[in-house]
Amino acid sequence: MKKTLLVAVLTLVGSAVFAQSGSGFGIKAGLSYNKNGDLIGSVGDAGQNIVEGAEGKAGYHVGFWGKLDFPKIYLRPELVYSKTKSTYDVNGESSDYDISKLDLPVLLGYKLIGPLHIFAGPAFQYTLKNDLGDLEVEDVESDFTVGLNAGVGVNLGKIGVDVRYERGFSENEANFIGNNITDISGRVDSRPSQIIFALSVKL
Repeated sequence: MKKTLLVAVLTLVGSAVFAQSGSGFGIKAGLSYNKNGDLIGSVGDAGQNIVEGAEGKAGYHVGFWGKLDFPKIYLRPELVYSKTKSTYDVNGESSDYDISKLDLPVLLGYKLIGPLHIFAGPAFQYTLKNDLGDLEVEDVESDFTVGLNAGVGVNLGKIGVDVRYERGFSENEANFIGNNITDISGRVDSRPSQIIFALSVKL
């Protein structure tokens, strides 16, 4: 009886893993913990330079993915809308730096054992919008930037879970200015550094 039950469980697990294998496409969503680069600026006419690191905050993403499956590797492009947030201490006040962007990761994965796999690849990013509290923020230097995604995931049936690290490579800054002469002005590094948790479903 125990052997029969064990065989049945292994068969179900094997079927679930097999259902995730093969080429296909699906949807995904998840949460992230984001931290942007330094803020460099001056206050009023004092000319005092300041450098402040960001405090990370939670963000989210939603998108689509496709997959070309091979015996031990796979290619998985994704198209994802991401919303990230960091907090800076600007002129004695806390200001959130919000960024909305489109990400296009192109991931090459390697199947380790069973449903476990690792992956890495470039992420092409297009900035849609960026805001820094009540300050006036100009467009970033370059709307298109390149970063890196790398992580590990598990597939069970049509459900996949992964955790990855994303880092922006291209230097990219946005200029900002306050509404009056006593406010801070300067620039902020918009490159992301984030840990991303994602849930994907194969359609």
